[in-house]
Amino acid sequence: MVLSLLSGVAMFLYGMLLMGDGLKMVAGNKLEKFLYKMTNTPLKGVALGAGVTCVIQSSSATTVMVIGFVNSMMMKLRQAISIIMGANIGTSITGWILCLSYIEGTGGWATVLSTATISAIVAVVGIVLRMFSKRSVYRNIGNIMLGFAILMMGMQTMSGAVEPLRENATFISLLTMFSNPLMGILVGIAFTAVLQSASAAVGVLQALSVTGILTFASAFPIVLGIGVGAACPVLISSIGANKNGKRTALIYLVNDLFGMIFWGTAFYAANAVLHFGFMDQIMTPVSVAFINTVFRVATVCVLFPFIPKLEKLVCMLVKDTQEDLEEEADLELLEDRLIDYPALAMGQCQRVISGMAKKVRKNVNRAMNLLNDYQQERFEKVQRKEDLIDKYETKLGAYLMKLTKRELATAQSRQMSLYLSTISDFERIGDHAANIAYMSQELQESKMSFTSEALDELNVVMEAVREIMNTTAKAFMNGNQDEGSKVAPLGVVITNLCDELKHNHVMRLGSGACGLEQGTVFNDVLNSFTRIAAHCASIISAMQKAGEDNEDIHIHDSRVYAGEGMAYYTYFTKYSQKYDLKNQTGHVKSMEAEEIM
Repeated sequence: MVLSLLSGVAMFLYGMLLMGDGLKMVAGNKLEKFLYKMTNTPLKGVALGAGVTCVIQSSSATTVMVIGFVNSMMMKLRQAISIIMGANIGTSITGWILCLSYIEGTGGWATVLSTATISAIVAVVGIVLRMFSKRSVYRNIGNIMLGFAILMMGMQTMSGAVEPLRENATFISLLTMFSNPLMGILVGIAFTAVLQSASAAVGVLQALSVTGILTFASAFPIVLGIGVGAACPVLISSIGANKNGKRTALIYLVNDLFGMIFWGTAFYAANAVLHFGFMDQIMTPVSVAFINTVFRVATVCVLFPFIPKLEKLVCMLVKDTQEDLEEEADLELLEDRLIDYPALAMGQCQRVISGMAKKVRKNVNRAMNLLNDYQQERFEKVQRKEDLIDKYETKLGAYLMKLTKRELATAQSRQMSLYLSTISDFERIGDHAANIAYMSQELQESKMSFTSEALDELNVVMEAVREIMNTTAKAFMNGNQDEGSKVAPLGVVITNLCDELKHNHVMRLGSGACGLEQGTVFNDVLNSFTRIAAHCASIISAMQKAGEDNEDIHIHDSRVYAGEGMAYYTYFTKYSQKYDLKNQTGHVKSMEAEEIM
């Protein structure tokens, strides 16, 4: 009986997954686009959340999509709240679909409407489309139909497994225990948390109802707990998201938690006074679906006017750090109302790019420190900041493209070209920082390490990389071309150092002091260093050419080009001596870069 019940649950979950994935593939990215665009009012957000969840059969999946939009700053937290409310309503539709699995024919034409007949027809058509269609859309429709058939079969298997329990004294006493509201709520939470699906939990409850001994008193508290338990996969999905992403996941929990507390308290208080006569009413699959839907709609109706209050609540629960506030303040500078005033808009862009430069510099430093002292928490921070750097590029790029549609002076056009070139270079530097972090993780997970000699040499190069990042950021932020003139000679020194380290590595390989796998990572790290130096040189070159009559202010970013003149030679000599391996190896230690003022 237990194995049959578990197999039914497995088929149900797989069928729901297959059907939902097929629906998403047929819709392509239209669902995400609708979800993103059609949320200018809370009521539209609720309707859209309910509609999308009806299609993909999972409030968790809808909420995870919304978390992604909020995490990427494409959607405001307040917009997300209404969509999540709608998703909570939409997920109750699955219970009504499952009611079809209890239709049974009694002969004649009624037999055509039986679950077995419908499932068989849908399964046959689905497998034909899946196996023989050449177009992907038809194959995906076949997956949807197969998912539906498997889901229905899973419900039938669950119902068949629990049917003998209608005469089991132990089971009857267990259901009586569930009529204790607190116990029933805890069972609903725990059961749904394990299944990771509110729809699946409701489906199992509907299967239990066919025994004829599930009463309203037993079913209602379980329904109250199901919503809270369904928040578990959503909360798990928010791990690694930014503060607003975590707040979005928390909204899902707060919504159902409030509904459970409010309606549970109101109902049982009223029952204590009025003594409802329907508490012992026997539940059916339809009545279970009805209670689930009414509970969710009622919860949304009560909470809908308090969306701003919910936003404040989750912001209090997940507080911003000073760093978070700075990040938000940067991107909020890109106001659409300033587009009509290009001089002001470009001034704001300069400030935001300066914020981007600081974050890139810090992330390069964090990534390099992992090579000396790997910590998973620091690795994850590098990746989070890399996502933020990507958002800077996206927001700035979109904002600058809007500016191109305005009439700009020649100097403003050149400045815009500089900004577009610069944000691209800073973003690429951020990518190389993330690559260095991944290489550090690879060393950690593979239990590999560099030789002490190789690590000492790397530390010399890392100090040079820190200096070129500091110099580049300061030069750009202050518009200081004299400071920028140090970048090219230092970049050439870094490139030469990396070539020298590669040669030394080959010598260690030949002597057996270093393994091939460590050597591959070592070379990849050095390649990232040379690319970072090249992008720094590209940023400064673009800044220097911004005042010239030259439409293409960007240089090829695959290498740093040697310069000419006394200033270049002076700085090249200075940095060559400062970062000479013979003088510095074993003395340079990894340290946090100085704060850019």
